[in-house]
Amino acid sequence: MWCSRPAFQFKYYGFIISMVNIGNIQLPEFPLLLAPMEDVSDPPFRYVCKQNGADLMYSEFISSEGLIRDAIKSKKKLDFSEFERPFGVQIFGGDEEAMALSARIVDAVQPDLLDINFGCPVKKVVCKGAGAAILKDVDQMVRLTQAVVNSTSMPVTVKTRLGWDDTSRNILEVAKRLQDTGIKALTIHGRTRAQLYKGEADWTLIADVKNDQNIRIPIFGNGDIDSPQKASNYKNSYGVDGIMIGRAAIGYPWIFNEIKHYLQTGELLEPPTVEERVEVCRTHLIKSVEWKGPTLGILEMRRHYTNYLKGLPHIRDYRLKLVTVKTLQEVELILEEIREKYEGFVPQVETVLLPPLPLSACAY
Repeated sequence: MWCSRPAFQFKYYGFIISMVNIGNIQLPEFPLLLAPMEDVSDPPFRYVCKQNGADLMYSEFISSEGLIRDAIKSKKKLDFSEFERPFGVQIFGGDEEAMALSARIVDAVQPDLLDINFGCPVKKVVCKGAGAAILKDVDQMVRLTQAVVNSTSMPVTVKTRLGWDDTSRNILEVAKRLQDTGIKALTIHGRTRAQLYKGEADWTLIADVKNDQNIRIPIFGNGDIDSPQKASNYKNSYGVDGIMIGRAAIGYPWIFNEIKHYLQTGELLEPPTVEERVEVCRTHLIKSVEWKGPTLGILEMRRHYTNYLKGLPHIRDYRLKLVTVKTLQEVELILEEIREKYEGFVPQVETVLLPPLPLSACAY
């Protein structure tokens, strides 16, 4: 059954009876993590996710080579606000010295943790011997991780996949060896690199890692979580310490509060009204303009409107307007028109297997 959406739901969920620790970082029981997504997980997007219940968030993934070359795009990705804490910066690379140097650079901006990307399946990253390519050489993965751990005072975590392909699903060995380097948590995406984002994520090996008596660090699962019911089922079935959500949060940051409420009460929150959708979309837009400037902020916000307005009948003409106007005032006027036209309408959320992101916006 549906129940009403309480005010300030993201702040209060009763008494916390236990915590999940990542080094010195304390998270609530069964934390919900926002996945680092290239071209998506920027500060404006993270802001609305934090408002709506995300417990831990990460930067877009950052090239270690770009950081040490002082590349503007890479340095810009280090931006975050105090509101976002606890917050992690994610880096990737295939060279030990570059990874160590970039860890020191990240240390200087003082996030709460540093995450290493060993899961990106994109060809241009893999061809450089980074991301998921490291899964083919576990010894190199260990060396890279150790170099980072030795170069920072922050807790270091890792995000990776089950293996390179179906013949090398070696995640249990990887987890044990990475734990020995001193990492404080591990997030596992339930696919191999060969799968990219196709097919259904396999959480059985994630459960094997979590349930191994030699694993002492928190294990977070990632892949295909798109509803409160699925989050609850996976929590109970696989025993992970928390889950990471990527695609399901794009245009729908309410997913975090909805999961928390369902885990506590067994009841579903009512889907957000059009008014709520427009208000959060407007907040996202304003933060985008503040951070990126009026031209780029409006341009890059266009990718989000389809998801915010999903389920509204006959919305196509409004979407076309939103992706063609060029000023903040014009966008806000169109959003207000939508709010007035659909006032009182509550789009129903259908639970479906989410389509893959384009490779320019991958969840790593």
